[in-house]
Parts: sequence; C-alpha cells; structure tokens
Amino acid sequence: MTVMIKTRQELGKWIVGVARITGEFKLRSGAMSDVYFDKYRFEANPDILKAIAEQMSELIPDGTERLIGLEMGGIPLVTAISMHTGIPGGFCRKKAKEYGTCLQVEGGVENGEKVTIIEDVITSGGAAIEAIKALREMDCEILGLLCVVDRESGGAEKFKEMEVNFEPLYKMSELEKLTN
Repeated sequence: MTVMIKTRQELGKWIVGVARITGEFKLRSGAMSDVYFDKYRFEANPDILKAIAEQMSELIPDGTERLIGLEMGGIPLVTAISMHTGIPGGFCRKKAKEYGTCLQVEGGVENGEKVTIIEDVITSGGAAIEAIKALREMDCEILGLLCVVDRESGGAEKFKEMEVNFEPLYKMSELEKLTN
C-alpha cells in the first residue's frame, strides 16, 4: 500500500504510528526507557523512508560533498537521501573491519572531504561521537550531524562541545505530542 506523506507533521505521525513502541527497553547508552523508537520499522517502510529522505534533504548544510551513514541504521537513510539529492554517500562502521580493506569509513570517502553525518536515533550520541573522531582523523570537515529522532538525552550537548552542528528532524518531545 502506497501512502502519500506530504507534510513534516504527517511524517511525524507516521513515524510515531509505525516505530514508537512501549515496554521496558535498554538503550545503547545503557539507560532504561519505557518508550522506544524502532528505527528499523520506519527505515523498512519505503513510503516513510522516502518522506524522511525528502525532509532531511532540506537540512543538509550547503557545501556537503558526501553524506556519511552510521552503522547500521544510518545506512538506509544515507542511501535514500543520496538517491534523492545526488550527493554521494559513505558509511562509518563502529570499528574498522578486520578483513579486506580493514577500513572503518567505507564507500570511497576521501581525506579532507566536507561531510554531513546521518544517524537514525540519537540518545547520548556515543556512536556519532566515534564517527566524528574517525572522520576527523581523515581530516574530513564535518559540516553537520543530522538525525531522524533526538531522544534529548545529552547527545546535542556533547556535539556542541565538539563544535559539530546538530540538527534533528524531530525531537522526542515533539513526537510525544503526536501520540495524543
């Protein structure tokens, strides 16, 4: 079934309807939460993924030469956004693989490129911080960090300390208002 998602608010309602689940969940940060946004549920839905790509494309900083998706949820997002914008993508693993090219940053990313990092859900920002470090080791200029959902759990403050511009498509508090 194809769904036409036209506005940012409609998209937010679809994300909440598809991906917001309740129960007891341990987050990547180690914190416990009674609300979880299962990113794979919205990333696996072609209509929602397409709408996310369209909305996030508007947030990409001028001058971006490459989009970098974080393992694993950022990969479908970067692929969709890259297809929508024509900006090449790349991918950052949690750690360098131990075989083949033995790279942490994949996809032909060159030293010194101007990049925008794409993530699905940010809690404390741990995975994004590691990616920032890896990209900076390659002398890449990080123009921004975008995510679909900011859980508002400290990540934004850490990115500010690292002098990385952070822009979520939605803050969790905003999505929570759409559950009513």
